[in-house]
Amino acid sequence: MLLKLPKILRLLIIFIPSLVIFYTFLRFVFLLFFVDDLSSVSFYDTMQAIFLGARFDIRIITLMILPLFLLGGIKFLNPFNYKILHYFWLSYLSIFFVVILLFYVTDFGHYAYLHNRLNFSVIRFLADPIISAQMLWQSYPVVFISLGFISVSALFIFLTHKLFIIIYHQSNHKIGFLKNLIIAFISFSVVLFLIHSRFSQYPLRWSDAVFSKSTFLTELTYNPVHYFFDTWKNGGAKFDKKKVEKYYPIMTDYLGVKNKDIKNLNFKRVIKPNHLIGKKPNIIIIVLESFASYKSSVSDNPLDPSPDIGKLAKDGFYFENFYTPATGTARSIYALLTGLPDVELNGTSSRNPLIVGQHSIASDFKNYHKSYFIGGSASWGNIRGMLNSSLDDLKLYEEGFYKAPRTDVWGVSDIDLLTEAHNKITTQQQPFFSIIQTSGNHRPYTIPANNYGFNNRDDLSDKQVKKYGFESVKEYNSFRFMDYSVGHFMSLAKKSDYYKNTIFVFFGDHGITGNVGTHIKNQQAQTELELGSLNVPFIIYSPLIQNPQTFTKIVSEVDVLPTLASLVNISYTATTIGRDMFDEKYDDNRYAFSIHHSSNPTIGLIGQKYYYKTQADGTNAGLYGIYSKTPLNNISEQNIAITKKMKNLTFGIYESSKYIPYHNSKNSPKTGQ
Repeated sequence: MLLKLPKILRLLIIFIPSLVIFYTFLRFVFLLFFVDDLSSVSFYDTMQAIFLGARFDIRIITLMILPLFLLGGIKFLNPFNYKILHYFWLSYLSIFFVVILLFYVTDFGHYAYLHNRLNFSVIRFLADPIISAQMLWQSYPVVFISLGFISVSALFIFLTHKLFIIIYHQSNHKIGFLKNLIIAFISFSVVLFLIHSRFSQYPLRWSDAVFSKSTFLTELTYNPVHYFFDTWKNGGAKFDKKKVEKYYPIMTDYLGVKNKDIKNLNFKRVIKPNHLIGKKPNIIIIVLESFASYKSSVSDNPLDPSPDIGKLAKDGFYFENFYTPATGTARSIYALLTGLPDVELNGTSSRNPLIVGQHSIASDFKNYHKSYFIGGSASWGNIRGMLNSSLDDLKLYEEGFYKAPRTDVWGVSDIDLLTEAHNKITTQQQPFFSIIQTSGNHRPYTIPANNYGFNNRDDLSDKQVKKYGFESVKEYNSFRFMDYSVGHFMSLAKKSDYYKNTIFVFFGDHGITGNVGTHIKNQQAQTELELGSLNVPFIIYSPLIQNPQTFTKIVSEVDVLPTLASLVNISYTATTIGRDMFDEKYDDNRYAFSIHHSSNPTIGLIGQKYYYKTQADGTNAGLYGIYSKTPLNNISEQNIAITKKMKNLTFGIYESSKYIPYHNSKNSPKTGQ
């Protein structure tokens, strides 16, 4: 039967299923490599993910062969009529295959690195190509991967060439005009169906992958090429003034705006401090890389990976329900400085030249010497532009300044960074406002040869540390070294003159998605709702604190600068959504906004008992119990009033956070007029 068809169709009938099998194999590899526990996912849902994924694969393969299908039937373009056309079409298919394979390789590395499938935001790494290339070299077996890539590509070329030769030597079967017309119609209809991929008005779309409550199974369904271009096509955060106006009354009540003006969308509040500590104390903020709460000692992790920070939490103000709005360090620094969640979809807000010059409460720290320390280059993520555009008179210290040698792609080690930052701070005239951004707890998890007496723990296995939230012993020791570096810094600080009148702040730039470990009281919600990627410790430590305290209220990274301004007795102008953590008038209305970036991002609101989340277009909305034993059960119908309130505030924050950056210039914030 096959031999009676045109040779082009014989080729495609073998070629398409062969590639489908290959890409399905890669999807099974993805499943086995990245799933934490196969028993945690439904067999039926897993097979549905594989089947749906194959449909996305078929669409990409069909688009790949479409030119050959449409043009190959023409006599002077048919690869079986002229040898040169044989090699032309072989070259075309090979180039297409190599590009798709490159997407798969990049996708696997991207997921291993960030626990997210490849999307358009990966272009942010192209902004720092040298750093990105060095990170890849130091974090992945590049030579082995390259050899595998070349081998698979060569095998594809060889087999495709053989297929062309085999079909070339087969006999031609004469087909009448009518039969030829019928075959052409049927084959063209099949190709259209493979692209449309369903018997309905609307074609298969990326949103069809969101069929399960399991985030991992959704990720498993995606085809990396398809998903990348879906996010590229649909990405980008553009504000809608009408929507901002719709939620303006809710937002102004939430923020405590007195001079409400819906016409000019005024968010400005001039706030006087009311929770003073000391007399114009110094501020040192230490941002800790990937410092997830569930991994740390403050969560009673039995591995005790951060005893030094645990002691600081015990002796200071510790907020256990502190959340960053998103994952990603550049997004975190943006939230810290601006008091806004980073809702930009095309890369990060720090890379958007139209909005980098934001009004920041840090600017209200008048007569404070401001400095920022980063172990690598400030060109990373374009934070140089964001910092210098938003903060006047900022002294920026980066690689090239430090005496210590560069440890890896991220610059000097954390302990060298903190040591040299301390040495510089001791020379500054008080008062001062300093931010130190660590980066060592990060692939490739390098611990320097000069480690100031730190000792690795080699008595544990990967299996043992995975039980409590770590991927490997190497990551566990890197986490311990970050804590050890903080302990070393504090021992130096306590011997200095600035120590007695300084407020030290410690928090993670973000957490990490994964199994949070059995020691967490709401383990299921932290894991299944992915709150572990956002929940980080927030600690304020100072010898000025007389009564240490642990707070359970919900607070956000956007609240950091308003809180610190209040503590150091500074009246400040707030134009964004951050609020003082200690101001009791907000305590009955505390929430933390969250966003997981994609072309149709998942936005949400974390409360004391509930987590409301939805796609930005309003689909897949639900209310979930943070301490429930079945956290993926949507309980919105049983809590209609709470759901409505959290939904409105979620969209209010989201729409306002898209609008405010374009009206919040550091020189003349329109949100304050």
